[in-house]
Amino acid sequence: MAEPLDFEKPVFELEQKLEEVRHMAEEKHLDTTDMAAKLEEQILELKKQIYGNLTRWQRVQLSRHPERPYTLDYIQNICDEFHEFHGDRNFKDDKAIVGGLGKIGQQTVMVIGQQKGRDTKSRQYRNFGMPNPEGYRKALRLMKLAEKFGKPIICFIDTPGAFPGLEAEERGQGEAIAKNLMDMAVIEVPIICIVIGEGASGGALGIGIGNRIYQLENTWYSVISPESCSSILWRSWDHKQEAAEALKLTAEDNLELGIIDGIIPEPLGGAHQDPQEVYRNVREQIRKDIKYLKTKTPDKLVAHRIAKFSAMGVFEELPHEEHHGEATSNGSHKKASED
Repeated sequence: MAEPLDFEKPVFELEQKLEEVRHMAEEKHLDTTDMAAKLEEQILELKKQIYGNLTRWQRVQLSRHPERPYTLDYIQNICDEFHEFHGDRNFKDDKAIVGGLGKIGQQTVMVIGQQKGRDTKSRQYRNFGMPNPEGYRKALRLMKLAEKFGKPIICFIDTPGAFPGLEAEERGQGEAIAKNLMDMAVIEVPIICIVIGEGASGGALGIGIGNRIYQLENTWYSVISPESCSSILWRSWDHKQEAAEALKLTAEDNLELGIIDGIIPEPLGGAHQDPQEVYRNVREQIRKDIKYLKTKTPDKLVAHRIAKFSAMGVFEELPHEEHHGEATSNGSHKKASED
C-alpha cells in the first residue's frame, strides 16, 4: 500500500486504529462492534470533510497517486475485447502510448492513451508516461485507421507532458504534436477524450482534440504543471501551491471556463479507492456519447470540433469610447454549436 498523502494522514491514522480494534476482537474474542462502528463513522465524516474541501494542489497530488488506475486498467475493465497495435511505421513503438481496437458492448472503438508504470522498471519502460514523437505518430496512425473503417475514437489522457529530451526534439516532437492537432480536428468519426490523471501541456493536447472532453473529478488539465510554473515565475518549486491556484487547472475550473464538457465523478478519496465504480462511470459516459455522436454526419462532427476549439480563449473588445479611454476587453467563452 502506498504512503498516504500529507492531507490524508488523519484518515490513515483512524483506519489503522480501526484495524487494531478488529484485530484485537479477533485475537481476544472481544465484542468491539460499537467501537468499530463509531470509528467507521468518524472515518467517513473525516473523509467527507477532507475530500470535500480539497485545494487545487491537493487535487494535483491525488491525480498522481501511485495506485490510481492507468490507461491499460481502463481498457481491460471497460472493453470486452482489446487488440493492441504497435509502432508508427517510421521509427519504433513508443511504449508511453498504447492503442488498439476494442469492443464496448457491440460497439467497436479505437482506444488510445498514455500509459505510466507502477514500479521503477515499468516506469522506465513506459518513459514515465511521456511520449516521444513516434508515440504521437502511432496515435495518429491508429486514428486514421479508425476513420477508414468508421469506428469512434476514445483517448485517455494521463501524462506529465511530452518527453522533453534532445532526441525527441531531433525527431520532431513539436511537429508531431502539431500534426496531430491539425489532423484530429478534421477526422470524420466521433472522438471522445477523457483526462484520467494528469493532463499537461501539448503532451496531453496531442491526443486531446475531441467532440467531447471530460475530466475525472480529481485530475488536472493545464498548459503547464504547477512545479514548472513555479520554477519559471519564482525560480524554485517552493511556490507550486500558489501556482496551482493561479492556473485554475481542476475539473471544476475547466468546466466553468468551457474547456471541458463534463466531470466524471470518482469515489470519495479518489479513483484508486474504488476503481470498479470509476470504470462503470467512464464506460457509461462513453456509451452514452457514442450513441449520440453517431447520429451526426461526418461534416457536422468536424465542424463542431473545429468550432469548439476555435471558441476557446475568444474575447470581445468593446468600443473605446464606452470606457472613456480605458482599455477594455470582455473575456467570454463561446459554446460551440452541435450543428
